[in-house]
Amino acid sequence: MVKEKAKKEEPKKSTVTKKENTNKKKNVKKSKKTVKELSFKSELKKIKWPSKKDMIKYSIATIAFVIFFAIFFYLIELIMALIKSMV
Repeated sequence: MVKEKAKKEEPKKSTVTKKENTNKKKNVKKSKKTVKELSFKSELKKIKWPSKKDMIKYSIATIAFVIFFAIFFYLIELIMALIKSMV
């Protein structure tokens, strides 16, 4: 009888194995990942993407500015070299 009472008083051990425990952790991580993916997709839907026409226009403007400033700084460098050679 004493042994039966001792068995009843012992705290119940978890029947979950380590493998099952890690699977639960993975499921929690997957659910968090899924929530992040869903919020990411919803954020992408909020973006107003430029049209093809706009992209071409912005690309041409960017290339023009790069060429303009490349020529501008080249001319400044050339003028500075001419001034140094005169002095």
